[in-house]
Amino acid sequence: MDLFDQKLEKEIKQNAPLADRMRPEVLADFVGQKEVIGQGKLLRQAIEKDEIPSMIFWGPPGTGKSTLARIIAKLTKSVFIQLSAVSSGVKEFREIIKAAQDRRKFHSQRTILFIDEIHRWNKAQQDGLLPYVERGVITLIGATTENPSFEVVSALLSRCRVFVLKQLTDHDLELILQRAVKTGFGELKIQIDDDTSRYLANLANGDARVVLNALEFAVKSAKPNSQGKVILNKDIIKESLQKSSHLYDKGGDQHYNIISALHKSVRGGNADAALYWMARMIEAGEDPLYVARRLVRMSVEDIGLADPRALEQAVACYQGCHFLGMPECNIILGQCVVYLARSKKSVEVYQAYGKVQQDVKNTMDEPVPLHLRNAPTKLMQDLNYGKDYKYSPNYDWQEEQEYFPEKLKGRKYLKS
Repeated sequence: MDLFDQKLEKEIKQNAPLADRMRPEVLADFVGQKEVIGQGKLLRQAIEKDEIPSMIFWGPPGTGKSTLARIIAKLTKSVFIQLSAVSSGVKEFREIIKAAQDRRKFHSQRTILFIDEIHRWNKAQQDGLLPYVERGVITLIGATTENPSFEVVSALLSRCRVFVLKQLTDHDLELILQRAVKTGFGELKIQIDDDTSRYLANLANGDARVVLNALEFAVKSAKPNSQGKVILNKDIIKESLQKSSHLYDKGGDQHYNIISALHKSVRGGNADAALYWMARMIEAGEDPLYVARRLVRMSVEDIGLADPRALEQAVACYQGCHFLGMPECNIILGQCVVYLARSKKSVEVYQAYGKVQQDVKNTMDEPVPLHLRNAPTKLMQDLNYGKDYKYSPNYDWQEEQEYFPEKLKGRKYLKS
């Protein structure tokens, strides 16, 4: 690196976003994730001993995945290479593998390959990692916001340890905020009271980057007072934060977690919680027709015959959402969610169908009894189709005859 490169690096570092400037470089400064990286934990011991296994960090945005990888880069004696799954290609990957093989062969030196957003690599790309991870040519560290069970191929997943990073707590975010206020703006003095700090932390969805970006924008936008101090309050923070993004991915883990919470809240009769989870989805940009379709399912799965009108309400909700669209249809969804949550519940048909389904699978293609078969032709009549069938109205619906196939005689799926 020549003098011009050093000057460029210095300028980039000085003008980098606050979130990048405030990245801790040692484990002692790393905030949160005590269950993964706390004193005495296996990963911390592995890092300190430079015995890093191939692993995947899975967690929401802004929880420290990339930062932890950078700390490992600084502490480890291995060569550390970082790739972005979004922008890297086959040629670049092959060059990295070739260099890693040469280091291993000639210098007995390991290479740690960090792949950010590894879920964006397709199956073929992920499979391409397998032989090099298996042989120890590279030690892989992948970072992902998506569930590795669905987004990482099973063969690669079996060769990696998965560490789950959780959303940062409000207390964690306040610690990060305090440090940034003290050291993140050079000589400029910043004042923010505890109430405002808690307010910002509470709205950040456990994301340190959201906190630091909002703080930086607020500081740059606010005018210093006569003493040269920038004083931040809730109004400034609210304007800087402009909370328009939510921890929600319409095709990812949060999508399934929240729809599950909505369904179970309806099932459990908690209308307030059901309304909350519905709003979480809608305010994050979920398709209202998707939510409406799920409500139709809930109306028959969990309410069923206890209130047959629940299905009418759910279908009407779907139609209303289709007519109006967002944002007006949010109240239609809300009304339906509350109706379903407050309705009496019955799973009789749902459970009965599950039993029927098993019988259908286990006794496939059972013949229809002859007396239940239709006989529109002479040949069918000669074959005894419809013979001895008892027309129910003629017996005041009290006739005795078998309606099941021979192997399923007397089956009872419903309670009554």
